[in-house]
Amino acid sequence: MKVIQAYRFALDLNPGQERAVLAHAGAARVAHNWALARVKAVMGQRAAERSYGVADAGLTPAVGWSLPALRRVWNAAKPDVAPWWSEVSKEAFNTGLDALARGLRNWADSRSGKRAGRPVGFPRFASRRRTTPSVRFTTGAIRVEPDRKHVVLPRLGRLKLHESARKLARRVEAGTARIMSATVRRDGGRWHVAFTVEVERAERSPARPGSVVGVDVGIRHLAVLSTGELVDNPRHLVAARGRMRAFGRALSRRQGPDRRTGQRASKRWERAAARLGRAHARVAHLRRDGLHKLTTRLAREHGTVVVEDLNVAGMLRNRRLSRHIADAGFAEIRRQLGYKTSWNGGRLVVADRWYPSSKTCSACGAVKTKLALSERIYTCTACGLVLDRDLNAARNLAALVTATAGSGPVAGRGADRKTPLAGLVAVKRQPGTTQAGKTGTVPPQGGTTNQMLTRAH
Repeated sequence: MKVIQAYRFALDLNPGQERAVLAHAGAARVAHNWALARVKAVMGQRAAERSYGVADAGLTPAVGWSLPALRRVWNAAKPDVAPWWSEVSKEAFNTGLDALARGLRNWADSRSGKRAGRPVGFPRFASRRRTTPSVRFTTGAIRVEPDRKHVVLPRLGRLKLHESARKLARRVEAGTARIMSATVRRDGGRWHVAFTVEVERAERSPARPGSVVGVDVGIRHLAVLSTGELVDNPRHLVAARGRMRAFGRALSRRQGPDRRTGQRASKRWERAAARLGRAHARVAHLRRDGLHKLTTRLAREHGTVVVEDLNVAGMLRNRRLSRHIADAGFAEIRRQLGYKTSWNGGRLVVADRWYPSSKTCSACGAVKTKLALSERIYTCTACGLVLDRDLNAARNLAALVTATAGSGPVAGRGADRKTPLAGLVAVKRQPGTTQAGKTGTVPPQGGTTNQMLTRAH
């Protein structure tokens, strides 16, 4: 089974190497901004000519938005725009042009309805101060040295790794991996190199192929499994907020940059900003490490994992819970389970977004009309079941596997029965609040257009 996988390693760059990487990242920004200015100028010129009554055949020739078209325009103009173009790799300019091509395509697809999700805005110019330095190499000498502590990249040469790259080197030496590209990026005050690799993975099977586990994510507990296991929520952001406040206060007392007056940041401001950035990066790394360990364990142990299709974007509109929801990483759990279950020979079943997992009794199947958010213990009035609310929801998710259509890593979404109208509450068109960590809205189903049905988990 061939998959596309990333290997990311921290780098230890000397001052000269860091200047070279920054020069490449700056070249990518220059190419991006120049091409964007050219596209906007041509678009404005064509719009003005149309307003004058010029026929389409007589309009200024349009600039293509594809990467090859932008590259042709840039290659013709780079001797005048960037006389220093030969000092950096051509991949640096390709990085900026590729980012612009993808941004223009996403904007066009969003306007035409081909792209789902929130509307995508028109690409903006890249700022030297706010843009994350990054450059991507797709051609040339890209390899891991035999000592597994150094990598070689085009024009940058031999770079020292902060950690061993033995995991990637072993696969490359065995012929089961092929490096496709390498991206150097500064993240959290450190430079990293990420290899995009085509990996030939051996067929695997879970430790318990017939096991089905329902996973109900939340804030109090990061995950409640249908087996009864409770996975604690480490709340890394809450634990680090004290230090972050102190770093933020120190940063506010320094002389920062001011775009209106042209004032440059002081060295003390830059050091304070770096400390705050490292604190945020540490929280992100701890969160990522915990989620990877949880999802890897679930994918390797159980043959089928059942999760809910949560409206995380809608949940983040809840002012009281948005910080805790973002800190938990609900969407990241589902994303990781999606590919890890396929790697390990299992499958991921996604329950319908409006399936009442919390309101349904896991013993008799009775559905409650209302279930307040404060009710943490589920009590069934039909059979008398008394159970933790989240555990009851996890058991209902596990029971859905026999009623879900499809197979493979991501099975079809849906349930054997829809939520009855008696179990829905009509409210005005605004985000609804359900179980702790679960909010969302559904399209109108009858009634006036300014009303909608919201799940009362």
